[in-house]
Order: sequence, then C-alpha cells, then structure tokens
Amino acid sequence: MSAPLSEYRRMRDFARTPEPAGAAVPASDGARFVVQRHRASRLHYDLRFEIDGVLVSWAVPKGPTLDPAARRLAVHVEDHPVEYLLFEGVIPSREYGGGGDVIVWDTGTYEPVHTDDPAAAVAAGELHVEVHGEKLQGRLVLVRRGSDDQQWMLLHKHDEHAVTGWDPEDHPRSVLSGRTNEEVKADPDRLWRSDAPADRASVSLVPEPLPTEAIDELAALGTHGTWEVFGRRLKVTNLDKVLFPGDPPVTKRELLAYAARIAPTSLPYLRGRPVNLHRFPDGAGSKGFWHKQRPAHAPAWLGAWDNPDAGEGETPTYVVPDEPAALVWMANFGALEWHPWTSTAHAPQEPTYTLIDLDPGERTTWEELLVLARLHRTALEHLGVTAGAKVTGQRGIQIWVPVVPGYTFDDTRAWVEGISRTVGKVVPELVSWKWEVKARGGLARLDYTQNAVNKTLVAPYSPRPAAGAPVSVPIGWDELDDPELRPDRWTIRTVLDRLESVGDPFRVLLGAAQELPELT
Repeated sequence: MSAPLSEYRRMRDFARTPEPAGAAVPASDGARFVVQRHRASRLHYDLRFEIDGVLVSWAVPKGPTLDPAARRLAVHVEDHPVEYLLFEGVIPSREYGGGGDVIVWDTGTYEPVHTDDPAAAVAAGELHVEVHGEKLQGRLVLVRRGSDDQQWMLLHKHDEHAVTGWDPEDHPRSVLSGRTNEEVKADPDRLWRSDAPADRASVSLVPEPLPTEAIDELAALGTHGTWEVFGRRLKVTNLDKVLFPGDPPVTKRELLAYAARIAPTSLPYLRGRPVNLHRFPDGAGSKGFWHKQRPAHAPAWLGAWDNPDAGEGETPTYVVPDEPAALVWMANFGALEWHPWTSTAHAPQEPTYTLIDLDPGERTTWEELLVLARLHRTALEHLGVTAGAKVTGQRGIQIWVPVVPGYTFDDTRAWVEGISRTVGKVVPELVSWKWEVKARGGLARLDYTQNAVNKTLVAPYSPRPAAGAPVSVPIGWDELDDPELRPDRWTIRTVLDRLESVGDPFRVLLGAAQELPELT
C-alpha cells in the first residue's frame, strides 16, 4: 500500500463500501482526469487529476464550469486510488462522505501548464491545466486561498472554450453510461470489489442473458434427454409433465426454461448460501415437502456445504448454488421454491440480510398489508437504511436489508422487532403479536423471528407452488403506491418482460452492506 492513500483508506471500511481500496497502479501513457457528480448529504462534484499514481482530488460544491466569470470553491480532500477514474455506483449511506450515488460526469486527459511537475505545483498552491474532456475543455486553474491547504478556488480562463453562464447542472448525465444519478441509484449496474485486484475490481451486476439457442435445444427435446445449459450437461426428465395448473397449464419444460432464463438474475441472492428446497415432484396440485439434504446422485459440479454443527437427525450437507446451472438442476429436481439462508456457508452464524416479513392474517386485506409496508418504508427512509421490498407471489410482502459482517441473528432479530413494534403501535388494530396462527384473530403478524439460523424466506424470482406459477418479485418502493400491484401479479410467463423493461430493483442491495442504526 502506498503512503499517499493512507488517509483515504483510514476513512473507509472496505467490508462495507463498494469503493476501490487502491492498489499499485503502473503509470499511464497520458495524465487523466475525472469529474464525478456525487449526491451525498449534499450534492457536489469531485474533480480529480492523476498525479504520481494517485488521483489528487478536490470537492467542488457548485461544480466546474466553462464560465470564466465564475469562481468556484474547491475543497482539497484526500488522494484517491487511480481505479476511481471509472467508479460509478452507490456508496452505503453510513460510509465516509455520507454515502450516496456517484456518476462519472466527465473524464479525459489533461496537460499541466507552466510546469513539468504537477505534484510540486499542487504543493506550491497553484495548478494550471489544459483539460480535454467530453464536457470540460480549455484552461482550468486551481489556486490555494491563504495558508489553509483545504480551501482552494477553481476558475476557467478566458479562452476559445469559455462559455458565459455555462452551468454543470444543465448537463447531468454520465459520460460513461449516459445515466443520471437517480438512475444509478435506482439500478446500479456495477460495483467495486475492494478485495479484488485493480484490474478485476469493477464487477458487472448486469447478468449475461441466456443464449436463445439453449432454449431452442430444450424445446426440441422429447420428454427426456440431455440438455446443455451454462456449460453443464443435465439429464432432464418428464418435460411434458404438468407442474402448475392453469390455462394453459405450466409444464416442467416451461419451468426449466424459466429457471435458465432467470438464473443469472436470481443467482446473486443464492450464491454461496445453503438452500432449502421445497419440492413438488408431482406438481403444485399435490402435497410438497421440504428437502435440505444434497442428494448422493447430484452431479459433482453442484456446490455443497457440510454443516459442522449438524446433530443427529439434522441435515449434514446442503446444496449451495454457485453457478446458474444449479438453479436449473434444482428445478429439474422438482423444487418449485428456492429458499436460501440469510447467512453464507462461509459464516453461517452471521446474517448478511436482515429480514422483515409482513405475514397477513386471514382477515388482513391487501390494502391493510400495503399500509404496513408503507409504514416500514417510512421508518427505513427516516433511518437512512438501504432496503428492498418484494411481493411473495402468494399473499405477503417481505423487506430485505443488507448488513455488514459481524452481526448475530440475535442482533438482527432484535433490530427488526424494534422497528416492527414501532410500526405496530401506529396501527394496533391490524397487528397481532401472538405466535400461534389461531390466536391471532385473523390479524397480520410482523414476523421478526425469521431472523434466525436456517430460517429462510423465498428467494427473489423463485416460483411459488400455485396455479399459473406466480413468482416472488422485487419491487421499487414507489410501487407500493401502484393501484395495480398484487402479491401474485407476476408469473414465470410475465416476469421476464418486467425485467427487460424495469430491471431488477433488488440490484441496489448488492454491495450495499451497512451497519444497522440504533433505534431510539
């Protein structure tokens, strides 16, 4: 680790933030600069110049401009890693700088003026550069104000690129993705893996689609056969068996095609986690059963976890889906529901998600359940917590909250109980705290007890065993106000069209692990 980044690293917890940690980076052929539009506690622009292997940085509250009459305050901040040149994403709300969403507002190259040593110019308190960006062009000058190293002034010289009245807010889109900050916040498509080498730190959250040839191959098979999907050869059986009643009914062939199409999107919420399978070998019209044990006939490539704490009569080995083909295998095995643990096989006693389960009673109407969901939405917004809601595909709504490593299930259970009891006090006529269903009088239960080891909730995009093959689907918070929303609104036949049009609302949870704020 190089000394110039020591202050940057000291200020951040890289187990929580998706920002790059920084690594040794070879010098580039040309000096580069970047301007990032960052919406944290307050909107500002971060102006960074590549100098001696780091990004020397200033926060500019009103942003750089081409207007030579404007004088901008620029606050000199800690050096950032060169990998930050391409950082665009969401920083957890409780990380350094107030978190927030970041876009690459402009980038390009620059030439130092009046010096061959820009680091020395910065140290002396005056840096002149000629910038060649997509938005910014011409001569920029940074001048330190007095003896305070943090307080600088940024201006644009009178030259052929100067534009009177030019406002950066009139040009809000990223030069990398074409998106606004709002669009990045709603649907980030990349995250930074701080534990990865710099050349592999940027990870795409947008899954590669399944080639249409794979679906064509499945359609061409008889009732049995071998299907090559995601590089694995699976023996598939009873392809024309009806698994979900409906008009027309849903066959196993259609379920496998759905599992293959949805696997790249759903896998991030199952990868690395033991999975409890709800199997219905004879279809949703018959009685199902829970299957936890990884079968002896499972292919060698299928992930597994040996539970060191398994006692007599408990499951010793679980399926762990670590690749898309695993979801297809689970569907072929008769699993109509996929229930991942909220902890990983690596640390089974430490949850990575806190769960809020809004479980309707017999008397609970859909509108009443929406009232409970909206109250939780308000509470989480007040706390500044990143969370996502999803409809279950049956009657309920669930809320997932990503958390940093280190919490116990006792911690997360107590936190959810605190929030839910606060919500319950607002509408006590809708909620029962009784454990037994019969004792609840048909009222809803805000079930914080799901926060326990080996307690699971259905995975995002998992089918549910009911007519028409409904799906548990993540939603945006504003969709709680959509009059057309229903818990079983989408099926395996319609949810893929939704994904294509609105994306995956849960994607914002990936890489957004956070500390849980104290409840007062």
